[in-house]
Amino acid sequence: MTAELLRGDAYQGLRLDPRTKMAMVFVVGIILTAGGYGGLMTYVRPALAFMPLLLLLLSKRWSAAAFYAAAFSAAYLGEIFLLSSTFGILNFILLASVGLFARFMPGLMMGYFLVSTTTVSDFMSAMRKMHVTEKLAIPLSVMFRFFPTVREEYGAIGDAMRMRGVSLCGGKPLKMLEYRFVPMMMCSLKIGEELSTAALTRGLGSPAKRTNICRIGFHAQDIPFLMLSAFCLAAYVRWLIANGGGAW
Repeated sequence: MTAELLRGDAYQGLRLDPRTKMAMVFVVGIILTAGGYGGLMTYVRPALAFMPLLLLLLSKRWSAAAFYAAAFSAAYLGEIFLLSSTFGILNFILLASVGLFARFMPGLMMGYFLVSTTTVSDFMSAMRKMHVTEKLAIPLSVMFRFFPTVREEYGAIGDAMRMRGVSLCGGKPLKMLEYRFVPMMMCSLKIGEELSTAALTRGLGSPAKRTNICRIGFHAQDIPFLMLSAFCLAAYVRWLIANGGGAW
């Protein structure tokens, strides 16, 4: 199990309540995916696009912050300069790829921030405080362990391939795909079954009320992020009303 799941670096840097993180994931994902431009949205969209970078830096996820900054900047600059200088099918391909990337990337990085900085115990405590049914909370808690574990297995498969000399540089691209993705699919199925069994073994499906040693709550650092999320959501609702409920 990775260090993040064992609370190794989940609390490095900025610490926010899990409910604050979930609210920001919702706001960033919805507005940047379905929102348009004009009015307050001209300022809301850049602010929300910058939010994942700020949070990753404050939580000391340097590599993830650098990747997001480089990838989003490339997509944004490509949308500005390449789309205006291309025509025909090339313009359509660039519009689809760059536009979708710029819309979905902030939401994906917010999801990464939520998963990498929130332990399963904190997440379950937040779900109970929000009175979320166990039928939804248990699958989501399994998901919190699933993706980091899959990432660890992916790295282990890559190490095994390099030891056997299977790589693109070795002139074996088809074998690389076969040796990486087939074990990855089998590992993913096995990991999902093991995590589900572990969750049930710990009594997550029991009707009895469970106790939790985690103490979560809203603090001063949560207030500006909650206020910004509420303002952006209100601006988005106003934009929807002004545009007759239309998106994009």
